[in-house]
Amino acid sequence: MPWFGFGYSGFGQLGLGEERTVNLPKPLQINGGTIESNKQICRVVPAWSYSAVVTEDGSLLLSGLISGCPKQHLRVQGLDCSDILPSEKYLILLLRERAECWDINTIDVEGTLPKAMWKMELPVGHDVAFPLVAKGHVFPQPPFFRELPATVRAQKMALGNEHAVLLTSDGKVLTWGAGRHGQLGHEDVEDVSEPRIVEALHGVSMGEVAAGGWHTACISEGGDIYCWGWNESGQLGLPSRTLGQERMNSGEESAAVGDGEFIAIQSFPALIDLPQDTEASKISCGSRHTATVTRNGELYTWGWGKYGQLGHGDTTSLDHPKRAEFFPQNNLCVKDVTCRYWNTYVLCLQETK
Repeated sequence: MPWFGFGYSGFGQLGLGEERTVNLPKPLQINGGTIESNKQICRVVPAWSYSAVVTEDGSLLLSGLISGCPKQHLRVQGLDCSDILPSEKYLILLLRERAECWDINTIDVEGTLPKAMWKMELPVGHDVAFPLVAKGHVFPQPPFFRELPATVRAQKMALGNEHAVLLTSDGKVLTWGAGRHGQLGHEDVEDVSEPRIVEALHGVSMGEVAAGGWHTACISEGGDIYCWGWNESGQLGLPSRTLGQERMNSGEESAAVGDGEFIAIQSFPALIDLPQDTEASKISCGSRHTATVTRNGELYTWGWGKYGQLGHGDTTSLDHPKRAEFFPQNNLCVKDVTCRYWNTYVLCLQETK
């Protein structure tokens, strides 16, 4: 299945040459690969200045700013890698029997295997989703492993810039970390040091969670989307003062809208409607944008769009979900989406007519 990428590519992290802004989905071409070779990609996760890719044979591909060298395209083979957690300084890898961390600045430009600065052995049959590991989770800053309370039965987890969100095996959502933008969903802007249940979602079983820079999103088992946190760029899919003012200045809105109709911070989960009562299946968040995949294989995006990360062929920001028309126009069924920082990556299936 082919992968497509769009958004910021100033360091070559999309593998698409000299383009700085990619506002329409393009086939991912890491290491100069073709659209056919990128079908071997099984995982793509962007940091800010580079992208990390895992292939079906467990190799690692890196594209972008590596070891201070822009537009490097590196392949590290023989890893048996299955997942990754990249940051600007560290890269944490999930291997067959362990997790380990590399310092990005020590990776040789020839792609030789660097020395791990941290390792953690994992039990046989490790079956929780990365960055979860046995008894806790990895984190792209020291200490690289953090324990979770023994009472928490974790299923999935996502990390924001300053907060974490966790989905339990019985469908509950827990959050902790910085709360100054309402990203914890506890109806206030206070910090929380330990995982706490988002009480506003009580009685609604969740199936997916995502964390942006300073916002959070989740999908219920029934396909409903809930968002909360910072809404400066419309990333919650709720009316944004910034975007409303831009529309007024451009003449799209002729009458002033009262401050009460704009939402800067949403400190508890808000239900976000997709057009035609469409049900969502996957969700992911960048720093200030959000993307969701529907059960019928469509992609909707909203939020900050300055670098084309919404995939609508422009750099407009949106405070409401909008379908990315590129995929149905090209007979592509969207299966998954990954956002981080100013980028979006999409996994597709070519439909036959």
